Amino acid sequence: MPELSVVIVGGLHADARKATVEQLLADVPGSVVLHHDLATAAAGTVVRTVRDANGIRDAGEAPLVNDCACCALREDLVPELERLADAGDTPLAVVELWDSVEPKAMAEVVTSGGLTVTGVITAVDPALLLPYLGNGDDLAEGGLAAAATDQRTVADTFARQLEYAPVLAVLDSPEADDEDRELLAQLHPTARQVPIGHGDLTGAPGTRGARGVRGARGVYGAHSPLAHAALAGFDVEAAAAAQHPACALLPTEADAHGVSTLVWHRRRPFHPERLYQALEDLTCAAARSRGRFWLADRPDTLLHWDAAGGALCVESAGPWLASLPDAAWEMVPPVRRAAAALDWHPEHGDCCQHLVFTSPGLDREGLAHLLESCLLTDAEYAAGRDAWKRLPPAFDTLLEV
Repeated sequence: MPELSVVIVGGLHADARKATVEQLLADVPGSVVLHHDLATAAAGTVVRTVRDANGIRDAGEAPLVNDCACCALREDLVPELERLADAGDTPLAVVELWDSVEPKAMAEVVTSGGLTVTGVITAVDPALLLPYLGNGDDLAEGGLAAAATDQRTVADTFARQLEYAPVLAVLDSPEADDEDRELLAQLHPTARQVPIGHGDLTGAPGTRGARGVRGARGVYGAHSPLAHAALAGFDVEAAAAAQHPACALLPTEADAHGVSTLVWHRRRPFHPERLYQALEDLTCAAARSRGRFWLADRPDTLLHWDAAGGALCVESAGPWLASLPDAAWEMVPPVRRAAAALDWHPEHGDCCQHLVFTSPGLDREGLAHLLESCLLTDAEYAAGRDAWKRLPPAFDTLLEV
């Protein structure tokens, strides 16, 4: 029998996620949905259900692993998918992730188990986009933490769910306006957007028909854009590379419907103290900002900028390629070398500032001016690297040095 196809559907917008799953069940005859409910984790178990278009086929519990609900999900998911694959009568397994579970981890778990992920979809209600991106609350405050040690926030979790998936299932929400839809388009401009209706399970009028969606097992249900997206194929390694700060596919310049994206690219390092003093203003300047940056006192270290919900995460992403000996380049993935080549400067190599800010009502000029003021002055820059390294290490606390 041909191998089982697996599509992962995630997202914090539960209504949009459930509408997406129901459409897949309707469009792909014989498909099943696996869902692990982590809401019961406090009681020591995770509840698993397997259902098809007619209702629940199987239910069970998995014990927590190391007091971590997500770990229990990982341990239980692959055996369940293998059981479906061995039975040979299921064309598509839809893995519906619990609210705060991120698709990247689950796609990698399924693939490492020898199964084929043919699609990753994040379901979105565009009317809820800005409220979720602006929510700096810890997941634990809303009962959404996946483990006792889970320190993620609603905003950063939602941002990663949104930006990892190559397909966005977009709920037809009457509350959404042009600004909401434009914000979604600018945050993830390369994503394929598939409309999802509340009651119309075809996602768009007139899409249900007899031609079907052809996949590995033959004709799959209706002629549905969502079913096509679920079976289009998915490259786990490429998806991970697209999120890595050294070679991320970041949004491009845009300005429409009151929403702007500023792409700020410079070839001079930041002064650590001036940047640190500006962090609050920079973090709050946009609904979402991310990218890579260069600090003068750490000239060989590529730093990752990741902000949402008024909170900023800064971490080291390893060395700039320019700081590596030639012999080490062979150990660097080709996609990283290609990304560095696009940014290469004859003096500084790939060392640069590449930050992207997206938000309604973005003060582009004010933001650019603030960023410029944090760079080394001409005199500081001319002093050279040895002098840069002696500048006050303002980021040591953030980087846990």
